[in-house]
Amino acid sequence: MSGAAQHAYQYVALRCVPRVDREEFVNVGVVLYCHATDYLAAAWQVDPARLGALDALINPGQLRESLAFVDAVCAGQDRAGSAGKVPVSQRFGYLKAPRSTVLQPGPVHGGLTPDPARQLERLLHHLVG
Repeated sequence: MSGAAQHAYQYVALRCVPRVDREEFVNVGVVLYCHATDYLAAAWQVDPARLGALDALINPGQLRESLAFVDAVCAGQDRAGSAGKVPVSQRFGYLKAPRSTVLQPGPVHGGLTPDPARQLERLLHHLVG
């Protein structure tokens, strides 16, 4: 392990849940928040073939639009509306709360990292593929 300072972070996996009655989902992204560095970002990847295996009627374009909204909230952009105007910690709170039947956050997990952006990429690779 390097001597770099370790920062606590929290993250949620973003799940596409095409049919909540079947309780099936596929991970499509990750949101990572690090209070110490004021870092909040999302990384995501939509694989239409994986989505189609759960539900042939799912619209990958609409899912990408929802994920782009998550990006806007993370960045505090005007497009995010009131969710983008609050402090970073509250934006993470908004994103970790269930808001949609199709795009849902999983449980909150945490860890330590010297580099939140790099950890986000690791989590995307590990959880989404």
